[in-house]
Amino acid sequence: MSVEIQSPGRRLGLPLMILLMAGTAAQAEEIAYAPLSSKHPYIPPADTSYSAPPAGYAPFMIEHVARHGSRLLSSAKYDDLSLQLWEMAKAEGALTPAGEAFGPLLEKIITYHQKAGYGNLSTLGAQEHVEIAKRTARRMKPLFDAAEAENRPIDILSSGKDRAVDSSQSFVAGLVEADPALKPLIGEMVVDPRTLYFHDTDVAYNAYVDDDPHLKATLEALAERPDVAAAGRDMLERIYTPAFVDKLQSGAISFVDHGKGKAKLDDISSAADSLYNLYIIAPGVPEENWDLSAFVPPADAEVMAEFSDGEQFYEKGPGFAGSDITYGMAAPLLQDFFDRIEARIDGKSQAAATFRFAHAEEIMPFAALIKAPGSAVQASDAVPYSHASNPWRGALVTPMAANVQWDVFSNDASGYLVRMLYNEREVPFHAGCKPVAAGSMFYALTELESCLSKG
Repeated sequence: MSVEIQSPGRRLGLPLMILLMAGTAAQAEEIAYAPLSSKHPYIPPADTSYSAPPAGYAPFMIEHVARHGSRLLSSAKYDDLSLQLWEMAKAEGALTPAGEAFGPLLEKIITYHQKAGYGNLSTLGAQEHVEIAKRTARRMKPLFDAAEAENRPIDILSSGKDRAVDSSQSFVAGLVEADPALKPLIGEMVVDPRTLYFHDTDVAYNAYVDDDPHLKATLEALAERPDVAAAGRDMLERIYTPAFVDKLQSGAISFVDHGKGKAKLDDISSAADSLYNLYIIAPGVPEENWDLSAFVPPADAEVMAEFSDGEQFYEKGPGFAGSDITYGMAAPLLQDFFDRIEARIDGKSQAAATFRFAHAEEIMPFAALIKAPGSAVQASDAVPYSHASNPWRGALVTPMAANVQWDVFSNDASGYLVRMLYNEREVPFHAGCKPVAAGSMFYALTELESCLSKG
């Protein structure tokens, strides 16, 4: 079964990718996704059946981390840069007939952001977490029933950023809607930037993103790919005259955003990237019906999605072969999963579940660290990242509300087993981890403590 995401005014082009899942209950699922890179709205699982644990095992606890839900633009950047360019073109008489309508649409987008708040969840973003929580409550009902009977708490953690906090509140609302008896068990939200906003403070990682010459050269090569230049020109010439686009490419035009002042628009690729980022935010804010399809045709969107995926792959995903600079910093989050399970086993904690709310900058590295499906293949200079050479896709690795969940099961005589859900789909741990039986989705906790620490 495929899931279709609708764009205002038309259906987005939907390439297909197979997410392979092994197990007795879960089957391989064809996931239809649009060329929206990591801004893709959440895609719920088509199959909501799950493998039963081996005989004698009962639900013990949940460890969960999620990205915030669909949101508005994070800051005044792409909209501001695009408006500056449009205003210059208008003053020079360099707009196409279609381009005349682009400025008023931009002003609508900016006005809404100023009113609703840059970076905040959309209505859809809040609902995504409500629905994930409701499915979680149904899927692990025996665990929550036991928590109610034994008065076991449910811990809520977040990065502390508004959209993560709001996502946690939406998730809690979904749990309580599914089972009102859970409400008194849910603790106050705890802010934990060490495990849920680590990208901001990791010194080595920030030096890499800001100054690494290998990264800089690789990203420049991505931006200079002929297909990116061609797609960018095709998109921009729907708004501006060819002569104006030539002027942009010549380097005669340069703007810096009025927000943080860090983003620059000074060539075709940066102008097209700004336009593409407006295009991909729109499906996550469906209540506003922003339709940019006239300016970003499906073929160009595919190219720009690959360009965006490439940037994020090298900056936040698996990255370069032989280096863990992009994902090693997620180790404290992984350790926190293990620590909380061990604390419950040792009687130092009574928590039935821990639900965490973070950002793409945490989910991408975490997925790469544990070698989750689609996040295990690094790139080399000989074989650089592309959609043809690598399975990593922002829309599948870290869509809005992306989540990784470990369901832990216990048996007094045999110990503890874990199964992993990635965006609510049963998936195996990486090939270096051995399940309890061939084809099983369950792994001994001791096995995971060994194989995940070794990578």
